[in-house]
Amino acid sequence: MKKINSVLILICSLFMFTANGAGKRNELKIAITPLPAFIEAPENNSRFTITPKTTIYLCDTTEGLRKAATYFSNWSSRSLGTSLPLKYSEKKINKGIVLMTDNNLEEEEYILDINKKRIHIAGGSPRAVFYAFQSLRQLCPPEAEIAEKTKKLTVPGVYIKDKPDFTYRGAMLDVCRHFFTIEEVKQFIDMLVLHKINTFHWHLSDDQGWRIEIKKYPLLTEIGSQRDATIIGHAIGSTRYDNTPYGGYYTQDQIKEVVRYADDHFITVIPEIEMPGHALAALASYPYLGCEDKDYKVCGTWGVFDEVYCAGKDSTFEFMENVLSEVIELFPSKYIHIGGDECPKKAWKNCALCQKRIKELSLKNENELQSYFVRRIEKFLNTHDRKLIGWDEIMEGGLSKTSTVMSWRGTQGGIDAAKMGNYAIMTPTNYCYFDYYQSKAKASEHLAIGGYVPVSQVYSLDPYEKLNENEKKFILGVQCNTWTEYIPNFNHLQYMVLPRMAALAEVGWSYSRKNYDDFLLRLTRLTKRYDALDYNYAKHVFENR
Repeated sequence: MKKINSVLILICSLFMFTANGAGKRNELKIAITPLPAFIEAPENNSRFTITPKTTIYLCDTTEGLRKAATYFSNWSSRSLGTSLPLKYSEKKINKGIVLMTDNNLEEEEYILDINKKRIHIAGGSPRAVFYAFQSLRQLCPPEAEIAEKTKKLTVPGVYIKDKPDFTYRGAMLDVCRHFFTIEEVKQFIDMLVLHKINTFHWHLSDDQGWRIEIKKYPLLTEIGSQRDATIIGHAIGSTRYDNTPYGGYYTQDQIKEVVRYADDHFITVIPEIEMPGHALAALASYPYLGCEDKDYKVCGTWGVFDEVYCAGKDSTFEFMENVLSEVIELFPSKYIHIGGDECPKKAWKNCALCQKRIKELSLKNENELQSYFVRRIEKFLNTHDRKLIGWDEIMEGGLSKTSTVMSWRGTQGGIDAAKMGNYAIMTPTNYCYFDYYQSKAKASEHLAIGGYVPVSQVYSLDPYEKLNENEKKFILGVQCNTWTEYIPNFNHLQYMVLPRMAALAEVGWSYSRKNYDDFLLRLTRLTKRYDALDYNYAKHVFENR
């Protein structure tokens, strides 16, 4: 009976002409993910055909508008065999693809209006125009993603007015446990683009590897980027190592290349330099940064370790400020992520300098010492016109009014932050951790860290849960996190991320109009695009329906 009901729902949905009450749409032709705010399809079944001769007209000279137009021109060349011509025009144009910015629209709000004569796009900013192009891309047949020449791309007539519900829609990639090349990082950014995710959180330092060149401290990459071996099997219970050196890092030129690539695709890159815990790669490079005088090693297993930065030495803060000075030069993002999670206090309890710091500052305990560490780093970032963001442990010992919290240990950290008037981003493990299993049949899956987060669970996230109307304004958005302890290559990474990323993207963009059955229908169409792009995605969500 369950299967029959599912089939009936699918058949009925195929012939629906409603978009959650927002307008009319023909499901067979108009299936966009994340779901737009308003869709109306004309009764006359009109179409517009894009050919190699179709011109993109820009109604103003904004550089960002040209960047958005260039993206679509280059994208369409995959199938048309040539880029579409771009022209500036101050006159009203009623043919081709017409672009303009409109100050009456919100920053990420756009209008996409297609009839048989032209495609008209207006956006509150060039970024919004870029999102309109992503919707237009999904209206094109999936085969358009393939580098094969064709004479035309036909899209259905439609009127869309759309904007996201949350301003922050992020995805984090850990490159410390397993390293990914510059080209693979760009491919990950391409995945974000397709789903209208606007922030790439790049986790660049941890116990198992330091991945960013810092010119003032060359040993961070000479020593800290390499581990001697990697554990075989799950860290819980295994004692076997492969005895194979593993490493890699990004030069500053490569970092700049990724930041430029992301910017060309209207994505902000937020770097994360982990502190005061998860510090073994840095301590192995510069042992004076630790509380103990000993031989530190870059770690070859996964977990939480007692070796952390010494909070009692001013030289630690000098090091952190010098590192962050170079990071700030590389990343124009207003936020710098400092981690702040999983910092054991054992070393500080046994460190004379840390205890002296606690006494001199009249701190109550080591939690307040961590708060001192975070606030001191935040003050430095603020003097460089940057804002601090960290995992929810930065709340322990006291939180400044200007710090932003990334809530990962459930949603409570974000709830507490919002109630205090601090901005927060919801990224709880039981909804947003894409290194967790996607199936209960774990024996047939790739080895994972644990947990169970299917697509339906991701989609069910409510970032506003337990918050009143005034508190909701402090929730900036949502983010998915992919930690790579058990994800050794990019093919595996895609499998863990897709299609869960589509569910997270819809929470961030279309929260107010979520409908899981409708989402699954559109997801079926989206996976055809995954197929054309040769993405390796998990298919659990389509089984047993």
